[in-house]
Amino acid sequence: MNSRSLTTLLRKIRDAFRRRVQYRVTSGGVLYFFALFVVGCASFLTANNLLFLLFSALLAILLVSGFLSRLMLSGLELELLLPEHVWALTAAPARIRLRNLKRITPSFALELSGQRNSQSGLPPILKAGIYFPVIPGQTTVEATVDVTFPRRGRHKENVFLIATRFPFGFLRKTTTLALERETIVYPALEPFAGADNLLDQTGAGEAEMALRGSGLDFYRVRPYEPGDSARHIDWKSSAHTGTPHVREFSRDEQRLVEIFLDRRTQPGNTHEFEGAVARCAFLVSHLGSDDIHLLFHAQGFTHQASEEADFYVILKYLALVEPLIAVTLDPLIAVALAVTSGAGTESPLKVGRAQIVFTATPGDFTRTGWAAAFFVEPAELRQEIE
Repeated sequence: MNSRSLTTLLRKIRDAFRRRVQYRVTSGGVLYFFALFVVGCASFLTANNLLFLLFSALLAILLVSGFLSRLMLSGLELELLLPEHVWALTAAPARIRLRNLKRITPSFALELSGQRNSQSGLPPILKAGIYFPVIPGQTTVEATVDVTFPRRGRHKENVFLIATRFPFGFLRKTTTLALERETIVYPALEPFAGADNLLDQTGAGEAEMALRGSGLDFYRVRPYEPGDSARHIDWKSSAHTGTPHVREFSRDEQRLVEIFLDRRTQPGNTHEFEGAVARCAFLVSHLGSDDIHLLFHAQGFTHQASEEADFYVILKYLALVEPLIAVTLDPLIAVALAVTSGAGTESPLKVGRAQIVFTATPGDFTRTGWAAAFFVEPAELRQEIE
């Protein structure tokens, strides 16, 4: 047996264990088993043929019930349709499609619910169960649900439980349905103390520049130059001076906001790092809706955002970013900070620049061109958490 065949066999065995059926006796089942026990004892003690017939009928009903309920759970396929963007701790509207692959046999009385992750211990993404009265053979039914992911990151597998009490309700049989699909979940968008101050630091909105542009506010009248649009000609000034003149308007230029997420984290402080990531995501999402040019930095990552798609690139990075366990500043990181800060360079985007830094060591940044930045330290996050 080659390695590929062995891998396939192990996968089939794993799937078989995952889909194993679990049994739970209901209150009606307890009464039924008690009656079965009483009739069985009476039939053997009295040797009454009528009681033996009754005992056999009760056993037959129990066997048929087990076979039918197991048949209801077989041949089912589950599909979960999620929106394009999903946030942690936020209910996202989704659609669940349950497909009956059996050719003729329908499935009755199915209950679908979420299951806690056995490895990570995270709660299920599906909070409320769904009931399907009947699913005919070769048919797909669809239900609208709300799913909530407990944390940010890459979710590769979600496990659901499907159960039935059909046909008599003596036993509740449950099996698992696993969805092996990758979902990128953005950090939770939760308002926090000081968020308004941080947004004020960015000067959200557009800064008016006294330059030629396509704004709405009048700037000046000047002589016509080749290449000027005819629709900007000021006919009154042209008639008065005898030479063509055009009207200029002030240009509305986006304000630049610069955010740095310091990934360096001391051992045991990953909770504070998660708080910083969530707050970064909150700011990025709000700045994206305010038509602001954003320049985002982190160790090993730099991205500019002015369009909606660019902001989602940053949010995806925040969904997957991991901390760098370090106590002191690495000299290489210090050089990187100096480069990304643009120290010693002049850029038109620096006009109206606002800087926000999430770090536990502000001194490392003040020495590399970020002295005017607004610093958010883990101590402030810790006070809010407490």
